Amino acid sequence: MGNRRKGLLVLATVAVLTLVAAACSNDDNGGSSGASGGASGGTSQQDLTGTLTISGSSTVLPISSLVAEQFNGSVAPNVSISVDGPGTGDGFVLFCDGKTDISDASRPIEQEEADACAKNGIEYTELAIAFDGITVMTNPANADVTCLNKGDLYALFGPESDGIDTWDGADSLAKKVGGNDGFPSAPLEITAPGEESGTYDAFIELAGIEDTALSQGVPEAKAAALRTDYQASPDDNVIITAMEGSDTPLGFVGFAYAESAGESVKILEVDGGDGCVAPTRDTIADASYPLSRTLYIYVNNAKMTDNPAVIPFVDYYLSDAGIGTDGAAVQVGYVELPSDQIDKSRSTWDSAKGGAGASGATGATSTT
Repeated sequence: MGNRRKGLLVLATVAVLTLVAAACSNDDNGGSSGASGGASGGTSQQDLTGTLTISGSSTVLPISSLVAEQFNGSVAPNVSISVDGPGTGDGFVLFCDGKTDISDASRPIEQEEADACAKNGIEYTELAIAFDGITVMTNPANADVTCLNKGDLYALFGPESDGIDTWDGADSLAKKVGGNDGFPSAPLEITAPGEESGTYDAFIELAGIEDTALSQGVPEAKAAALRTDYQASPDDNVIITAMEGSDTPLGFVGFAYAESAGESVKILEVDGGDGCVAPTRDTIADASYPLSRTLYIYVNNAKMTDNPAVIPFVDYYLSDAGIGTDGAAVQVGYVELPSDQIDKSRSTWDSAKGGAGASGATGATSTT
């Protein structure tokens, strides 16, 4: 656990990877250069140069960072790759302005964002890369809290929760919305992703916050939101640190970050209506954990023709080295897609490349 956490900390804080590795022989990097290649993910391209700019989800950041490092090390050492994680929403702003080649996302693109891309003539390809489970956490000292249902999550995090600064202060609201109440009499200090984060949006959807808020008479404009008085951070490591810093905090992050924290945080089970379920690789993969979700990358189709590094990089990303059983996504703690979904992502990418033409003469068709 400690080594994985150290790796996540490094990957999440290094915003720019400019890695020029020693020359690698083609004999050491055999395999297909296509997306379905083996563990190496592609043949060495020593002469390939240029830059790649990737931004977006802090959840996906560790995957893309490791893929970039491995791509530089085994395929194209002379490509400069910038990777950062300001959040899915902020990443789509950059992407739809044409400022990035690839956008990391912890949720699907929203209609408003897709409209912004369309307005700017940005066509794109959506590619699923891994599964994640939004993980609700507290401190191990908080012995009285082990499982929260969706009513509890609403009472603690929802738009009607402003001003509630103790756990048992949420009891009354929890009773109204089907929660378990009976929370401990202890301070409630929440640290969680903010509005720029795809994890924020996904949590609202998966926890049923908006539907519960509307049933409570909350105005539609305020229903799809969390309380406004918690400590918001785009940095998952800051959230983990907050869980370690007091006895009864509350927060949520992507599964890999929570798992990597080990025994310094207490991962809570979630009851989506069929009993309490802990986030594990198995429960996330089969979606029995109620806060399970899919992670994505979005590729600017025009960059396939404008930037010669894009196709080889995405080929590598979708190879076994990126999203396979022992690939980067699994190495940093996320859950591998089932084989049929991996095949679908690869097929989607092959179609997009085909739309660009073998010579790169035309742009690929948008895929959502």
